Amino acid sequence: MKKAIDSIMPSSSAGMSRIDGRLKVTGAAKYSAEYTPAGLTYGVLVGSTITKGSITSIDTKAAGQAPGVLAVITHLNAPKVPGDQPEGGKPVPPKGAFKVFYDDKIYYNGQPIALVIADTFERALFGASLVKAQYHTDKHITNLPDNRSNGFPPRGEGTYKRGTEDAWKAAPFKVEQEYIVPTVTHNPMELHAIIANWDADNKLSVWDKTQGVKGTQEDLAHLFKLPVENVQVHSQFVGGAFGSALRTWPHEVAAIIGAKVVKKPVKLVLSRADMFTSVGYRPFTWQKIAIGATADGKLTGITHEAAGQTSSYENFTEGPTGVSQNLYACPNVNTKYHLVALDIATPTWMRGPGEATGSFALESALDELSYSLKLDPVELRLRNYAEKDPESGKPFSSKFLNEAYQLGADHIGWSERKQEPASVKKDGWLVGYGMAGGMFGAYRSGATIRAKMNTDGSLLLQSAVSDIGPGTGTAMVLIASEQMGIPAEKIRFEMGDSSLPNAPTQGGSATTASVGSAVYQACADLKEKFQKLIGNGGTDKPDYAKVLKEHNLPSLEVVTETGGGNGMEKYAMNSWSVHFVKVLVNPATGVVKIDKVACVADSGHIISPKTARSQVVGGAIGGIGMALMEESIIDHRYGRYINNNFADYHVPVNADIPQIDALFVNKPDPIINPMGAKGMAEIALIGMAAAVANAVYNASGKRVRDLPITPDKVMA
Repeated sequence: MKKAIDSIMPSSSAGMSRIDGRLKVTGAAKYSAEYTPAGLTYGVLVGSTITKGSITSIDTKAAGQAPGVLAVITHLNAPKVPGDQPEGGKPVPPKGAFKVFYDDKIYYNGQPIALVIADTFERALFGASLVKAQYHTDKHITNLPDNRSNGFPPRGEGTYKRGTEDAWKAAPFKVEQEYIVPTVTHNPMELHAIIANWDADNKLSVWDKTQGVKGTQEDLAHLFKLPVENVQVHSQFVGGAFGSALRTWPHEVAAIIGAKVVKKPVKLVLSRADMFTSVGYRPFTWQKIAIGATADGKLTGITHEAAGQTSSYENFTEGPTGVSQNLYACPNVNTKYHLVALDIATPTWMRGPGEATGSFALESALDELSYSLKLDPVELRLRNYAEKDPESGKPFSSKFLNEAYQLGADHIGWSERKQEPASVKKDGWLVGYGMAGGMFGAYRSGATIRAKMNTDGSLLLQSAVSDIGPGTGTAMVLIASEQMGIPAEKIRFEMGDSSLPNAPTQGGSATTASVGSAVYQACADLKEKFQKLIGNGGTDKPDYAKVLKEHNLPSLEVVTETGGGNGMEKYAMNSWSVHFVKVLVNPATGVVKIDKVACVADSGHIISPKTARSQVVGGAIGGIGMALMEESIIDHRYGRYINNNFADYHVPVNADIPQIDALFVNKPDPIINPMGAKGMAEIALIGMAAAVANAVYNASGKRVRDLPITPDKVMA
């Protein structure tokens, strides 16, 4: 692995470790639940035990009298959240985000119906066990396949057509199949947690697990009708999120309500079971793909239908069909996407949202087509390589996916693959190779950086951006180190605080492109300010500390704001990936073992190779979990999850994962930002599940189209 990285990266930056690594491994990094403001109290939520209906009565007397319990909050006594109330006497709209403790209605199993606050967590937990509710129960619906006929198109995302509809039907070679991606739950290591405290009647502070402190600040200011500057959000460290912390959830509002009631700080940490119902998930999605091609492998038509689940009170759209519109050069493409409203909590974005789901169907179907054509799967993709964006006709700002194909194929030993399934056996195991590609939009948002050079030669950078684990601070320090010509250890990057300069929410693989551009420009502005101070018009790097001392200045500071969307009106901007997988399948048991993985990212210039490798490896592991293990299972008789714990919800562990080789094309994008960097977090996962499924078929001859690929399906 080191050889692969060193071959494409300058040795000066290839080995830099995370700037916060020591803090994390020593326990010095403080996460949201680890703060201890004076007078801290503890909250525990009580969830509904039915799936649909209303609360007819709720008995909180025993809980309220339990030792240490300070308050029991329900819809009957909760203070009104100003932002949830109708304006001007207008009725509350039937659709919208769930409003906690708003009324007696039950929309999903596990919905919060009470909050018990006590002086210790154990006492709050005991008090919560004493809350008893009686319900009027209505018939619920939680099964998507049985209710697909009730689907409806989301606003603006329902249908798409390019060329002739259903053109695949006239092709000499065709594939038409259905694919299932089940509900998958985020389950980051750190549980969602918040500490809420009212500093005054109109001033609020929270320590919260969030992917965007500015977004959370704005949400809470709106909900509680506070001046934005009166809401302070802290989120310096986040122990993984994968999209689950991209919005403000009911438990956060509940904790703030609780703090208002008890007039003390309230800590609320979700349980692992709560994570399955309280902070979203990748939605269960049914898909049908039909592809037609000529005898030489040129695609003539793609039809992609999908139906994804959403809640009964809010429409969540993931857009899984978009990947079929953009990934390959095909003249005729038509897609249809419907939502099915069920009695469940609202889904949310999960790493590679839409594209991860859609690519499983598209890349599996393309692999099936390759066998019909007796054509190598890589060659099939190269014959349909899109030199410009198939949808808009715009040129790409950069695309080197063809090089990524070659790099990955060489690394995995693709030449050893046999086209005939189940034809290679080693030590009693069937051996197979699979591959799949992925794409995700490359985005850039506006951001602001405060840069301050001090008389000791140290540089302080400040931004409100969160870091959910990719090593954002490390990348920003590397950018500044290169631009200012000073050692990385002389640079400090402060983040995760809403009082710092504006930054976008960390999501959509846009942080480095967005915040990094602001760091780059802030360094340029700071250097220009030094040159004006010196007044010699020179181009050599000055001794910053010496200049400040000579001018009797304690520091020199700039605040730089940069915009977003660079070049998007003229260019199509994407990051690209290709995953190659070698698997072993036990013919007697159906057990699948991942033997080797090579993932290649075409995501522009790689700023921080060490953390970039971690991004790719982490995404690949997530894709392996999606392919082989992960599935949130509902007992539809009761509308309740039955595997909402780490004993029954399987995720990959060390024994499941081989060495994963992360490779990078590492060619800068000349348009998107001055560093030439594009996002890679999403593409690290997109396509991985299909690559595993395709390898399993090549090894065993068994095509599994409904994830996860468990031994019983391989043996069926």
